[in-house]
Amino acid sequence: MVALTFLTMSLQAQQASDGVAPEAETALAKKFEALSPEVATSLAAKAKGEPILAKDWMVAVANPHAATAGARVLKEGGTAADAMVAVQAVLGLVEPQSSGIGGGAFLVWFDATTGELTTLDGRETAPMAATPRLFQKANGERLKFWDAVVGGRSVGVPGTPALMEAAHKKWGQKAWSDLFVEAIELAESGFSVSPRLAALVAGDADRLGRFSDTAAYFFRDGKPLVEGSWLTNAEYADVMRRMANEGARVIYSGDIAKAIVDTVRGAESNPGVISLKDLNTYKVKERPAVCAPFRGHQVCGMGPPSSGALTVGQILGLLDQFPVGSANHPQTMRLIGDASRLAFADRGRYMADSDFVPMPTKGLVSADYLSDRAKLLIGSKALTEVLPGNPKYSHASLWADDVSLELPSTSHISIVDSYGNALSMTTTIENGFGSRLMTNGFLLNNELTDFSFSSHIDGVPIANRVEPGKRPRSSMSPTIVLKDGLPNLVIGSPGGSRIIGYVVQAIVAHIDWGMDVQAAVSIPHAVNRFGTFDLEKNTSLENMVEPLEALGYRVNLRALNSGLHAISIAKDGLAGGADPRREGIALGQ
Repeated sequence: MVALTFLTMSLQAQQASDGVAPEAETALAKKFEALSPEVATSLAAKAKGEPILAKDWMVAVANPHAATAGARVLKEGGTAADAMVAVQAVLGLVEPQSSGIGGGAFLVWFDATTGELTTLDGRETAPMAATPRLFQKANGERLKFWDAVVGGRSVGVPGTPALMEAAHKKWGQKAWSDLFVEAIELAESGFSVSPRLAALVAGDADRLGRFSDTAAYFFRDGKPLVEGSWLTNAEYADVMRRMANEGARVIYSGDIAKAIVDTVRGAESNPGVISLKDLNTYKVKERPAVCAPFRGHQVCGMGPPSSGALTVGQILGLLDQFPVGSANHPQTMRLIGDASRLAFADRGRYMADSDFVPMPTKGLVSADYLSDRAKLLIGSKALTEVLPGNPKYSHASLWADDVSLELPSTSHISIVDSYGNALSMTTTIENGFGSRLMTNGFLLNNELTDFSFSSHIDGVPIANRVEPGKRPRSSMSPTIVLKDGLPNLVIGSPGGSRIIGYVVQAIVAHIDWGMDVQAAVSIPHAVNRFGTFDLEKNTSLENMVEPLEALGYRVNLRALNSGLHAISIAKDGLAGGADPRREGIALGQ
């Protein structure tokens, strides 16, 4: 009965995710080439499939405006933490659908001075007035997904501004006020709407048009913004100027905080429950990194409440039990796909905010557990049944399986500075345009829909259920790969729960198949979470449909619009790669 329930829920999760989370394909903006010769060179290299090479520093991010801001800071001697602040401030303006100060982020940091790796958790939190039935009707029936997303109910307490400040205080060395120059200037003088932003606004016009402030920003004369429209944001410029002068506290107290609360609680037909106290008391948390072995490397990332490092680590740890397979060979794809399915089964049962839910974190990536689970992969056909395993716990616990949705609009930042520090940060407002609520020139997240809409199954609690002050589980996988204790690869991606597969595939391509970082982030995607193999349409992987079906898989051709940004680090220098599916670039010197 348990097995049947899990398999049924997995199928439902696959269907629901495919139904509500299409990932928009991206046209590239030629106008970016005019920003600088360096931007033009980087765009040309990406088009040719060539990495950007550098000796001293590098930044790889999702938008050329943001890359330019980060590059300026690094060129002037700033650290990776300094550059991240400048990058994030710009991204929230030019890529508002993906991330911003109304959202949250996870950051992984390698400190060149100490040789230590640590992480900062800037994930959103559930308001203290939230209950496990936040996304249920009075009769216990779960809300429909979009009914939950659009409006105030889905908004968690933002963490990104606090994380920006926390990272700068720990590792920055440039003046905080100097890190907002580009964001303020762009917001005041304006920027050209990119093809990606224009396409996404048009595709979400009905939901964006529900709220007056949001509609006023993204529409002109009742019509969605078009590519090339000149967009200014005086309110955002004011917020950035105030953050520059007063710090992140301006988001968490005073008139901006009150505006956030009023916007959320006053959302027509779907109000939320955030209070000023929720904002006043928000804290960034420093947590130990989670690492797993792979081919003589240590793959390290963000632990709970992210499932990223654990799930990526499990998949790679399982693959580490087998010889290196050839790229795009059916059996290699089987191993990666079924290793992912096993890891996702564990993810659904065990992974959540470890401040609220005791988790077998060490047990999930222990050598004995991975070796035992790897035995399930011996064979030549797709697994007919995939269930959670039984990792070692420090105590007994019982949880039901969660298959909550997680949508793909997010952004990733990879930076290496001239001092040898490395930063990997994935940043998000969750779904594209988040809750669709806007205040003071920025969008508010819908992160609370990353919680399970159900609180129990058959009387057994779900680990990732809503609870006051809790942080929802995430698939964000900011990753730093170490070799002999030093950074070898800095990588991450947007993509909802498919982030995990994108990051795994790129790491395997780089380490196992010897691809440079640009080739590794560009290869066609094959992702398997719950049994169905998603293959990237209009790529060479369409030739793999029949071979995979012959192994017993259901196969789905679809757009898989990742946004991988990666930097490889070697003795002779740095190499950067930016996903050709999006507008990002790598810049270095």
